[in-house]
Amino acid sequence: MTKKPYQDTELAKYVERRVLELKSKKTQVEIASEAGYPNANMVSMVKSGASKLALDRVPSMARALECDPAYLMRLALEQAVGRTAAAAVIEIFGEPVTENELGWIKAIRTASDNSDPHQGRDGPHDARQPDRLPARDTGQGVGAGWAR
Repeated sequence: MTKKPYQDTELAKYVERRVLELKSKKTQVEIASEAGYPNANMVSMVKSGASKLALDRVPSMARALECDPAYLMRLALEQAVGRTAAAAVIEIFGEPVTENELGWIKAIRTASDNSDPHQGRDGPHDARQPDRLPARDTGQGVGAGWAR
């Protein structure tokens, strides 16, 4: 049997897993329809790795799969342009931040009383250890789902 071009990608594995997890809630035909595919076979092709997920389909597919669009975009970007090119895009635009990760960031801000605790090479900066210098603040924060 011929190997499908995208079968070993994280996106294909993830879509396959999400379709299985949603099986009790919706059919693959419903997922395809919610994602805007006129042919339900496209979801099968994406999850099997026969076809890649078009980047412009990521928002609707994320809604259909009930998953975080930033996470799905990260997987789709790697699938679309390859690991090296995806790393370059992320280096320029920053790492996509999922809603779950954003929740952690908000929890850290609350726990630190918005004190902007620094993190050194070995973890969070401990004021009792003056030999550990805090990381330099670049002044670039989280914006529109991307962190730098």
